[in-house]
Amino acid sequence: MYDPKPMVTRLAFAASDRPEAQEACERLASRYGDAGENEAQVVVALGGDGFMLETLHRHMQSGKPIYGMNRGSVGFLMNEYSEDGLLERINAAERALIHPLRMQARCLHGKSHEALAINEVSLLRQTRQTAKLRISIDGVVRMTELSCDGALVATPAGSTAYNLSAHGPIIPLAARVLALTPISAFRPRRWRGALLPHTAKVIFEILEADKRPVSAVADNFEVRDVLRVEVAEDRALAMTMLFDAGHSLEERVLAEQFSA
Repeated sequence: MYDPKPMVTRLAFAASDRPEAQEACERLASRYGDAGENEAQVVVALGGDGFMLETLHRHMQSGKPIYGMNRGSVGFLMNEYSEDGLLERINAAERALIHPLRMQARCLHGKSHEALAINEVSLLRQTRQTAKLRISIDGVVRMTELSCDGALVATPAGSTAYNLSAHGPIIPLAARVLALTPISAFRPRRWRGALLPHTAKVIFEILEADKRPVSAVADNFEVRDVLRVEVAEDRALAMTMLFDAGHSLEERVLAEQFSA
């Protein structure tokens, strides 16, 4: 019988700078062999959630599946660390397909910047003064003026990260929506954000940009003194994350809604 998913036998290992991650990388590479990132079928990332995001960004064009093991702190995007039965775990793993956000930002100096975000694109005030934003969705102005510390657009995968800390909603992976969440909204004070279809194009215009400067951040890529920022999901790009059977990313996102 034809098996559409070939058996994984070739791994590559990548580790963060943390000593425990580096030590684990050496032991695992010695035990399972390291085929190198070009020849490997799966890349094993050792570190925390930040390193997982770095690894996903690095392999975004290749689409190579990433299997993370926690050698960091939080590890929401990582599997539990164990050196035994690694190939068996990977071959039995559940897959999560992630589409990034594409940010296009134009700054006050006329330069344009483009970046991809797996978790979120966030706009943040740069000084003591609140930011003032105008927000349009698919060409329609929905918020004429939002006074705030900032705002963000989060993917379902990123909805449990900064978005959750900003009191945004947790989004199931299959929901096909994005979260638009204000950060410390001052006016209108009671606005808590919106859920948008995943096809939506969000445009932020920075009001009084010279007086109230704002930066735009796509995951770890920052542009300062922005004037206009467009955010939309890029369906042409897809990344695959692998999770141990019974511990899928979908299950983690669901469980997070019931955690204390």
